[in-house]
Amino acid sequence: MEMAISFHYTSLKAPPVNPNPKFPLPKQFLGLSLPPHSSFSSKTTRLKYHSRNLTKPVQCSVSPATQPATGKKSQLKRRSDIRNIAIVAHVDHGKTTLVDAMLKQSKVFRDNQLVQERVMDSNDLERERGITILSKNTSITYKDTKINIIDTPGHSDFGGEVERILNMVEGVLLVVDSVEGPMPQTRFVLKKALEFGLAVVVVVNKIDRPSARPDFVINSTFELFIELNATDEQCDFQAIYASGMKGKAGLSPDNLAEDLGPLFESIIRCIPGPRIDKDGALQMLATNIEYDEHKGRIAIGRLHAGVLQKAMEVRVCTSEDSCRYARISELFVFEKFTRTPVASVEAGDICAVCGIEDIQIGETIADKTSGKPLPAIKVEEPTVKMAFSINTSPFVGREGKYVTSRNLRDRLYRELERNLAMRVEDGETADTFIVSGRGTLHITILIENMRREGYEFMVGPPKVINKKVDDKLLEPYEIAAVEVPEEHMGAVVELLGKRRGQMIDMEGVGSEGTNLLKYKIPTRGLLGLRNAILTASRGTAILNTIFDSYGPWAGDIITRDQGSLVAFEDGTSTSYALSSSQERGQMFIGPGVEVYKGRIVGIHQRPGDLSLNVCKKKAATNVRSNKEQTVVLDTPLDYSLDDCIEYIQEDELVEVTPSSIRMCKNPKFAAAKKGR
Repeated sequence: MEMAISFHYTSLKAPPVNPNPKFPLPKQFLGLSLPPHSSFSSKTTRLKYHSRNLTKPVQCSVSPATQPATGKKSQLKRRSDIRNIAIVAHVDHGKTTLVDAMLKQSKVFRDNQLVQERVMDSNDLERERGITILSKNTSITYKDTKINIIDTPGHSDFGGEVERILNMVEGVLLVVDSVEGPMPQTRFVLKKALEFGLAVVVVVNKIDRPSARPDFVINSTFELFIELNATDEQCDFQAIYASGMKGKAGLSPDNLAEDLGPLFESIIRCIPGPRIDKDGALQMLATNIEYDEHKGRIAIGRLHAGVLQKAMEVRVCTSEDSCRYARISELFVFEKFTRTPVASVEAGDICAVCGIEDIQIGETIADKTSGKPLPAIKVEEPTVKMAFSINTSPFVGREGKYVTSRNLRDRLYRELERNLAMRVEDGETADTFIVSGRGTLHITILIENMRREGYEFMVGPPKVINKKVDDKLLEPYEIAAVEVPEEHMGAVVELLGKRRGQMIDMEGVGSEGTNLLKYKIPTRGLLGLRNAILTASRGTAILNTIFDSYGPWAGDIITRDQGSLVAFEDGTSTSYALSSSQERGQMFIGPGVEVYKGRIVGIHQRPGDLSLNVCKKKAATNVRSNKEQTVVLDTPLDYSLDDCIEYIQEDELVEVTPSSIRMCKNPKFAAAKKGR
């Protein structure tokens, strides 16, 4: 790693001591005296306290990309009383927990107030799954400076949320796990932040883990900056070491402060305030949309220029030719953990606007007379699609409230208003719709939300979206990172090889005997892979993926070796029938469950489907036996919605209702077979 750092100095010109002269470094930081000069070296990770003097001070830099055009410099001014930041990271690296600690230490909550863990994950689904799905705003005040914080999702499937949020901020906290280091989603969010020219503060989180390796993490992150063609100033990032769970941070992994003071100071010093045109024409880009039963649609965004006032007449623009007029009914800013009503908002702050009923993400709220639209938000294209259709099973209408194609159509197109990375188009028939997203999880979250809202429908298996370039068929490839214990590595490597995966890296992680495998693999090969890897590693492997690029068609991939057990008549399952059926494979149902013809009731132990009678009853005769035969049944497999969508093949469907998730054979394929 010393070689990597010295290479940085020889090939990349060393950045100036203070690349942002607008923000001269003060002589005191946290009561500690700072030397006049600073430069990056591999020793940044070993900052020590000597006689209350820091040997290496906080290093702050802003990319030139954040500087405006020369002609506008005279008009634009920097606001020093506000900082707008997004917290970005790979999934499970501790973003939301770190935000919790920041909120508690800035006295957002009363001392005697009961606050649940991961308070920013307010959605029921987020709490159940332990992940962040929707980006959320909050703010804290530190030393008379308001810090607007946006918590973002970590899963690559919700990358669209991260991409549009970066429009609102001037800097990001890149949170990296102290053991795992930069992971696939870390690369994605950092790439986007660097493209926007944002200032980056690297937070090495979970520094209290026994196998933490901060030196490796900092050097790996630095190499990632180089790989992503970061500027010299961006490579000269500030590193902070923290434990979000304990609420501690410091400039050295061995010497943490008792609170997050060093982190707050780094935000104030290293992330610039918004550059605004206070006296210019009003401009605000709607970056997020919320809905309130009483207030209607609420547009959230950062005010780029001018002053926005309550009851103000504005122009809402999509492009130069398409504008309409509206009136602001209410205006809010984010104070602590709530929306606070205000009379006016100055440029640079993040606010919420009510009164524009048809506002959409990406539209500009501009001055009534001379307002011009801001550039539209662009997100990457989806890579996976699924077919949604009305429920055609014999149990239709039993459990759901919304069952018609019109209900389904309205709900899917309504999702597009908020979910920029999703696409919906009409299918081959009037009751079928094709939904495209970033990944299966992206679409599965939509399915789960819809069933909780009372919708009843069917979904087909996920398919990748291919492209044709110069008469060549291209398919999406992803980078898959698998953490697996050494004893199960062989089985996992074999599994990934069968799915056309190509190994690009393998390294040991920490001191627990775990290996990190990195593969480039077709997206097709990832469908159904998560369960297969968990089975091969006895539940110990962790799989993370992120879209890489489109590449040549990899050939046929077999994702499932076993067939399905299918019920061949309607009725109620019995213990007597299941006792003989379970010899054919693993069952999805127990006794006393209503089934219909074509429903999938289990996994066949061999290739090909097998029809079974799971409703057969024991024949009643007048012959008395000496002893009743006791039936011992295996515990049925309990598949979640994600598991069912991973399991189904081309000729199978998942029936989704508010209270049940069932799998069945697609009747259209059965009819086609009979026709032959």
